[in-house]
Amino acid sequence: MKYMKNYENWDPFREIDELGRRVNRLFGMTKWNGELTMADWVPSCNVSENEKEYRVRAELPEVKKEDVHVTLVDGVLTIEGERKEESEEKSVKFHRRELAYGKFIRRFSMPEEADAEKVQARFHDGVLDVAIAKTRVSLPKQKEIPVA
Repeated sequence: MKYMKNYENWDPFREIDELGRRVNRLFGMTKWNGELTMADWVPSCNVSENEKEYRVRAELPEVKKEDVHVTLVDGVLTIEGERKEESEEKSVKFHRRELAYGKFIRRFSMPEEADAEKVQARFHDGVLDVAIAKTRVSLPKQKEIPVA
């Protein structure tokens, strides 16, 4: 049956998790140390890796470079800042307002291989690009232990 293929890879728990993330994002809530904190808005981010580094890209339109702060402390990458609203003119009548302004914060737990000493952040055309180098962690060689 052709329609059954879609159900073979369906994971209801993944769907529930995704729904929770969307609801939290809708209300600007992020989870940190078990507590929900509020942000005025939440920027969209991509997190990726290759053999050399981890990369986090955040869309920050209308945010000035000096209003963005990036830290990596105890394995947690934090991107925070503020998108400031231009002063409203009294003669302007809005028919729709969908852009969010105010403070934002995103936090990402980084793997142990993330090297906190080798982090680079670049901000260009409203996109923040953070690259975190991977450390060369040598895995212990397998060793046979004789049982006495």
